[in-house]
Amino acid sequence: MDNKDQEIMEIFEKSNALLKGHFILRSGLRSGHFFQCARVGEHMDKVERLTEIMLEKLGDLEFATVLSPAMGGLVFGQEVARQAGARYIFAEKQNDQLVLRRGFKMDPDEKVLIVEDVITRGGRAQEAIDIARSNDADVVGLALMADRSGGKALFDVPVYSLANFNFPTYGPENVPPELQAIPPIKPGS
Repeated sequence: MDNKDQEIMEIFEKSNALLKGHFILRSGLRSGHFFQCARVGEHMDKVERLTEIMLEKLGDLEFATVLSPAMGGLVFGQEVARQAGARYIFAEKQNDQLVLRRGFKMDPDEKVLIVEDVITRGGRAQEAIDIARSNDADVVGLALMADRSGGKALFDVPVYSLANFNFPTYGPENVPPELQAIPPIKPGS
């Protein structure tokens, strides 16, 4: 683990963002670990630092707009846009699907970076990509605070992640005995 990776993990740990227990994920899967980026988002100095590291990872990637899925990606997406001098918009749930509201629009070929906090399967991130493309925007990448898919969530755009985790997940019918002994909670994503 290099110094930046160690710094990232220290920020997550000191923010109590990495939880242990029995969790019901947004996907419906169960896990003994939950990554709650909102806890990091309570501390703007930590958000600012993680964003600085993310922008280093993005290098010379050019984008005019940052699009984040609500709720998880809001704080980080806004800070990426602020530090990069880009426009910021977000998609929000309507009838359990992400949509652009509030008059947000994208121009054809506008370079858009999707910023999300955490993915397990990547459903909301893919919805955000699809929204941008349905507006004929050019999605130049996906920036993640954490990828807990273990590299299994695949996208047809470059993916930049600050942290990669490979915590096992289980269907509700396949929860191992050690997790069955703990009452499940759904902390929210």
